[in-house]
Amino acid sequence: MMYRIFIVEDDMTIADALAEHLGRWDYEAACAKDFRSVLEEFVAFDPQLVLLDIVLPFFNGFHWCQEIRKISRVPIVFLSSAADNMNIVMAMNMGGDEFIEKPFDLNVVTAKIQAVLRRAYAFQGSGNVLEYKGLLLNLNDASVSYKDQRMLLTKNEFRILRLLFENSGRIVSRDAIISSLWESDEFIDDNTLTVNVSRLRRKLLELGLCDCIKTKKGIGYIVE
Repeated sequence: MMYRIFIVEDDMTIADALAEHLGRWDYEAACAKDFRSVLEEFVAFDPQLVLLDIVLPFFNGFHWCQEIRKISRVPIVFLSSAADNMNIVMAMNMGGDEFIEKPFDLNVVTAKIQAVLRRAYAFQGSGNVLEYKGLLLNLNDASVSYKDQRMLLTKNEFRILRLLFENSGRIVSRDAIISSLWESDEFIDDNTLTVNVSRLRRKLLELGLCDCIKTKKGIGYIVE
């Protein structure tokens, strides 16, 4: 699996150097372009890890970490020259997984990224895993695994797939799924559900599974 890494760094010299270096390690890296729309770019790129500076235009890294944490459990690694104890503690409390002080060695950054990815996407035991025809849903870290590939789901994608797995062989109505997703702060309507299911299907297709989630027109969805 090629991991996607989203780089949110105001200094484009650093951002480009990171992207080029990570590319040599077979990671797919993208740099934030509009610092007013970091969350939108994050959603569009759908990365497995975020490299996030603290000092950014418009909103700081703590703000964007909180916004990302509302919709995703993706690992977040802070990069900053402001490496005092207060900032490190804040970064971890906001939902960060690692803190790397600037200036840094690119090889050290790569090693830490690899360690974070191993922690985030390795199974934490088989007690909390749902299985459907070889597709494994890990309840510990909201990831799906099929054969030798693993992918992290967003909070809504995870809830949808879990509900379908727990009711495999039975149709789950759209209203029931929407009611389940209402536990989040995000406004969920019929169109939002369609978008989430479409994205979930694309991820499953990337893993090599097609027609895993079937639509029952006018009723809901089923895995069978």
